[in-house]
Amino acid sequence: MTQEEHIKYWVESSEHDLQTMDKLYSSGIYDWSLFIGHLVLEKLLKALFVKNNANKIPPKLHNLVRLAEISKIELDENKRILLDRINDFNIEVRYPEYKNEFYKLCTKEFAEENINRIKELNQWLKSRIK
Repeated sequence: MTQEEHIKYWVESSEHDLQTMDKLYSSGIYDWSLFIGHLVLEKLLKALFVKNNANKIPPKLHNLVRLAEISKIELDENKRILLDRINDFNIEVRYPEYKNEFYKLCTKEFAEENINRIKELNQWLKSRIK
């Protein structure tokens, strides 16, 4: 794959996940909508990794803060904290010991607030890809 094709793959996959996140939220499946929101950002960070690392294959990492670092993205403290918080959505949906507590936390209001933040980060990351 060329670098452009590689980046396009990650961006298009992220856009598909963004639509899925919105559909899950609209269906009241808040915990999984936030899990997918994590994937939206992970895939954009992998596109940036490809862009900023001479078309290398992104590592099989899920930690958004670490992906941002190795993708050579400058993060202010607020973005770093937000990415770290969104990391929890990946872990807490996957593992039984966290899943029930996370499910209780995921009210409509909680999900809406975090989805809005994910969408803001989505736009910010996409602006770095162009």
